[in-house]
Amino acid sequence: MATLFLMIIYLTFISLGLPDALLGVGWPEMYSELHVPQSFAGVVSITISLGTIASSFFSGKFIRRFGTGKLTAISVLSTAVALLGFYFAPSFLWVMLAAIPLGLGAGAVDAGLNDYVARHYQAHHMNWLHSFWGVGALTSPLIMGQVLAHGSSWRVGYLIVAIIQFLLVAILFLTLPMWRSREMRPLKVTPKTTEPDMKLVQLLQLKKVRLALYAFFLYIGVEATMGLWTSSYLISVKGIASDKAAIGVSIFFGFIMFGRLLSGFMSMMLSNRQLIQVGQLLILLGSVFVWLSASYAFLLFGISLIGFGCAPIYPAMLHETPQRFGQKIAQEIMGVQMAFSYTGSVVLPPLFGFLVPIVGMRSLPLFLLFYALMMWLASERLVKKIDQEKIRKKD
Repeated sequence: MATLFLMIIYLTFISLGLPDALLGVGWPEMYSELHVPQSFAGVVSITISLGTIASSFFSGKFIRRFGTGKLTAISVLSTAVALLGFYFAPSFLWVMLAAIPLGLGAGAVDAGLNDYVARHYQAHHMNWLHSFWGVGALTSPLIMGQVLAHGSSWRVGYLIVAIIQFLLVAILFLTLPMWRSREMRPLKVTPKTTEPDMKLVQLLQLKKVRLALYAFFLYIGVEATMGLWTSSYLISVKGIASDKAAIGVSIFFGFIMFGRLLSGFMSMMLSNRQLIQVGQLLILLGSVFVWLSASYAFLLFGISLIGFGCAPIYPAMLHETPQRFGQKIAQEIMGVQMAFSYTGSVVLPPLFGFLVPIVGMRSLPLFLLFYALMMWLASERLVKKIDQEKIRKKD
């Protein structure tokens, strides 16, 4: 039963990744049918992200009120209904309305499951959890691609993913007793804490919390900026053909997924702190390779290093949350961390795009280097701050 329960968690994270790439693949067909400019994809994407940020911020309160299992089931139901809304949408306005519950549901699932796994399972499960998200993120483009290749409407792609989500909703509601029984069990990690109850404003006043939020914001800045601008960089700066540039983007996300699978095994030998440091070093090295390389092979090698470096950082930082801040406030902080992560994906990639006319597309690796260095600085200052607190408590 324990293995079955863990597989349900993994399946839920696959479902979390499934909707993420549907919009990007389906939009070339969608915008003409909906009679809106091509640029309106950004409006839909930001709407989804804002919903995700909002639900992440308040996920701690929702978890305490409903429990992780019920919140997860309701949230996946929200995403399933939203995807069905995309299928039936008669106009762009309806797409925008459907984007709201899609973002709200995704944020609650993401924060809730990350908090649950961080508190109840070891580090390798957190890495594998995020590897399963990659399975979903890689599967949905294949679904939509096959639908469009066979001459069907983009709506069919959304319908197929909606059906998958509804099936998972049924599984989650049927297994709610399993969730309740496990949430009542003693935690497997992190000793008891004497941390007092704290409000969100009080949490944000803590220096170590702010340092953690900076690190999350900057990490997602690296990942999202790479995902959005790598193809443009390879084509316009390095003179790579568009089909080969697309391979570069796929390699980036593929190495994140593969790296998280491998990081699950590495976490049995290395601490979360060491995994984070190794990942940051690989991002720095990969950015230098992308900046200096002229050949396609070396460019792909640099992109692979960045993807492989990104792999362990996010799961390791999430898994460290209870250890860093204590069980009593971990749920609140987990949601806030998720919200700042999504904020980074909304702010930093468009910021680079806004600055391209001034600094040029060739500066992309320099931006990645800057983000990675600032992330490393915030992470190391956070570790130093926590170590100092431990020394003071011993004294």
